[in-house]
Formats: sequence, C-alpha cells, structure tokens
Amino acid sequence: MLSFSDYLDAVPKVELHLHIAGAIRPATLEDLATKNGLHLPKRAEALYRFETFYEFLDALRLAALSLASAADFRRAAYECLEDMHRHGGVRHAEIFFNPHYFTPNGVAYPEIVDGLIEGCAHAERDFGISSLLIACIDRSVCLPSEALQMLDWMAQHPRREVVGIGLDGAERAGPPLLWVEAWRQAGRAGFKRTAHVCEDNQAQFEAPPAHFTLCRDALGCDRLDHGYNILADPDVVARAAREQVHFTMACWSGLTWNRAPRRQRIKAMFDAGLNLSLGTDDPTIFGTTMGHCWRTVFADLGWGTAEARKLSLSGLHASWLPPDRKAALEAEFTAALDALERDLNPADRSVDLSVTRR
Repeated sequence: MLSFSDYLDAVPKVELHLHIAGAIRPATLEDLATKNGLHLPKRAEALYRFETFYEFLDALRLAALSLASAADFRRAAYECLEDMHRHGGVRHAEIFFNPHYFTPNGVAYPEIVDGLIEGCAHAERDFGISSLLIACIDRSVCLPSEALQMLDWMAQHPRREVVGIGLDGAERAGPPLLWVEAWRQAGRAGFKRTAHVCEDNQAQFEAPPAHFTLCRDALGCDRLDHGYNILADPDVVARAAREQVHFTMACWSGLTWNRAPRRQRIKAMFDAGLNLSLGTDDPTIFGTTMGHCWRTVFADLGWGTAEARKLSLSGLHASWLPPDRKAALEAEFTAALDALERDLNPADRSVDLSVTRR
C-alpha cells in the first residue's frame, strides 16, 4: 500500500510555471560557466541563496548567461525535464525561456529555441514527458520594443513547440499597459498569452489587484501566473472565480519569509473557487522539486485526495496542448488517479517532509 507521501509524488501532474533559467542544476551551472568563460562570484549553491526578490532576479539572469550554445540549451532542457519526471510525477511541462537573457552571449533566437526543442524531444523519448515552450519578456530589463522584436523572431523562425508569450520580472518596472501592443499582436498571430501578475513578494502598490483586470482586458491573457495579491480586492476575486481564469501558482517561494504566507494565500484562492495549479517556478534556484512542493503544501494545508485530483486535472485542462492530446492525457490521468487512490493506505493521511527534495 502507498504512503500518502508516495501517493502525492505519483499523482500525474502538469507543470505550467517553470523558468529554464531557474532550473539549471548547480553542477551544470558551474560546468557551463567554466566552459563559456562566465565568472561566477561564488559557488552555485551560494549564488542560489539570496535575501530579496531583486537579488533573486540578479542570480537568475546571471545563471542564464551560462547558456551560450545550442548544446547548452539542449542540456539544460533535458536535465530540467529529467528532474520533473524523477521528482514528482510530471507528465507535461510548459517552459518559459527569455531570449533576451541569452542574446548578450551572441546566441541567435533559432539557436536558443532549437537547442531547447532538441533537449525536450530527447527527454520525451527517455521519460515520456511532453513539453511546450513559452517565449518570455523580463519587464525589469526589457523595453516594449524588445517584446515586439521577440515576436518578429518568433514570426521569422516559427516552431510548433513555441505556443505562447509570457511576462515576468518585477511588476513595478513594467506594469501591464506597457505591453498592450505586443500582447495584441501575439494574439492576432495565434499565440497564447500569459503574464506574471499580483505577486506577493512585491507590495500591493507595486503589484495591485487592478493588474489582474488589465492583464485580462487589455493584454487578453489566457491564463495568469501567481495572482496572490488579488485577495485584497473581493470584486477581483469574484470575477476570477466567475471566469475561471487559470492561475499557475508557485508554491515554494525563494524567500524564506514568504513560504508559509504564500501557502495560506493559495488555500484562500482555492477555497474561493479559483482555478489553480501548483508549480515550482525556479526549482533549482529555490531548492525544490514538484514532489517537494506538493508534499509541503498538502502537509501545511491538510489537503487530501480530492484536492490532489482537482489540482492534477485542472493543470491539464489549463495546458496549451492540442485538444486531442489533452483528451488522451485526461483519460490517462483519471485512470492513474483511480489506481493510486485504490492503492493508498486508508490509515495514512500524513506527509513525510523528510523525503529529500531532489
């Protein structure tokens, strides 16, 4: 019979909030930095420790500069998906990549995206985990004109694996209305659209609930990343519940002080009837895995099999997979969830948090 911890690890999952620059293994970062002549001010494990959100962004951008060739992107994507497969039962992942993080190395968009695609294809052959890519803009360091430039690259070098665009970085540096033209052009070109919004590692005035409304109405976002600060406005929460817009949660914050409060915000959003899935965000930088995220959230919130089933299937439904592939996976997920619940020890509803993260 399965323990509850083993059950949570085995639940089939979809990862919708994952940045490739934040998923580079520490050993790989050091290896690639040496190979490509990138100076790291400290060892990777120490680089991946920080005190503020803005220190984290600096570490993320520095880690990204270790990727300087198609082979580097292939390795990073493969290892990222291997970790997703081995540590938490992920069956499909949608990966953010920021082209402008890498172009300072002289890497062109086709080299970036083709390297990622090759690594993802190799991981699918080896582990059965499918994946899609989302081109992303860091509003802290990019201008709206660079978002339009990214769309030009995507149009000149179309790849079926690149299905959407995203917006990350610090909200105070680039609020939603700056990006309207790029997001509207993306929609006209048939790309899905998302944006990081209402993050709780930023103050209410920097990431207010009003950003939700702008992302939906002005940017036309199909789903949203984070969203915790909408809890400050009951009207926005009611609209989000009514529309069932999907939020991709990052349930293990890189900031120690925000971990327990974030889990309580996730619970409040779930209890309000919002449409959620759980993600890792930047797993190696944060020192987490999908399995670890789920075990921690379920232990803290006292959740059980009903919540696990709902989160598993809601993540799948919110994915940007083609409808036929989504339907096939839904049948597989449902069968797997039924089997896991039959094998679960009915007396065991505890989570073993001593299970290693990696």
